Amino acid sequence: MNTADIIAGQVCETALAQSRATTPLPASTGLKTVPGRESTVAVPAPLTTGSGNSVAKLTAADVRLLDQEFQNKKTEEILTWAWQRFGARAAIGTSFQGAGLVMIHLARESGLPLPVFTLDTGLLFPETLALKQRLEDFYGVRIESLEPDLTVDQQADINGPELWKKNPDLCCTIRKVLPLRDKLYDLDCWITGLRRQQSDTRAGIGIIELYAFDETSGRDIVKLNPMANWSRDAVWAYIRQQGIPYNPLHDQGYRSIGCQPCTGQSSNGANERAGRWTGFNKVECGIHTFMPKKVDFQI
Repeated sequence: MNTADIIAGQVCETALAQSRATTPLPASTGLKTVPGRESTVAVPAPLTTGSGNSVAKLTAADVRLLDQEFQNKKTEEILTWAWQRFGARAAIGTSFQGAGLVMIHLARESGLPLPVFTLDTGLLFPETLALKQRLEDFYGVRIESLEPDLTVDQQADINGPELWKKNPDLCCTIRKVLPLRDKLYDLDCWITGLRRQQSDTRAGIGIIELYAFDETSGRDIVKLNPMANWSRDAVWAYIRQQGIPYNPLHDQGYRSIGCQPCTGQSSNGANERAGRWTGFNKVECGIHTFMPKKVDFQI
């Protein structure tokens, strides 16, 4: 390991050690008017009222039973469950892939004021950055951008230029995993747009999962994948039916869109994650693999 990698590792460890203050939940919700809609919809009030770790009440056995129950639930019903249990300590994380766009729309149509955030790595396509503004206008919500502690230039000063070409795992850790980890300190439930059809590595995901977030303190976090059962065709049929803005790169052969240097075009018959990190034995950026999953083993 060279000096640059050691320094980068120290930067990562420092960022991982930083804790974040928790954010209090709103006291009540009552009726909300969804921006851009004429009708007033009833918003279910969250059952939690404090800033403590409400997920502590969920065990791996609880999550296993909930996952069985959620297999037959509509996506909006699962999102409603998340809001009722966690309130604003549940949030949707999206990179503006199709499933995330559908999920945000379903939440807004159901009157659920779930916060939304995205990872801005500093290496995104211009089309992705422009889409964020279009989506904020369309949904009537502010989408929080999470940025790395290091700019691309600062990262280059430490590790040399174009780290993604030499060590994409480290690049993803600095620019994606660490900012997400910081955000998760403020949450009890992370809601994603993962789908089982996307790749072999995602084929076995649950609709609800439990992860050990901080093993030292014993703090867990719920990961909710309400779109797990959706097919790609169903996602895109919904997007077109509802007129949801989407990344124009999808019409140019990009099936999965991430950072510009590590995203390429792929054929329609290829795996949905094809085109990412071409030339490397890498299929995930790390945000879905850095925490150990807690499983309820049945004998």
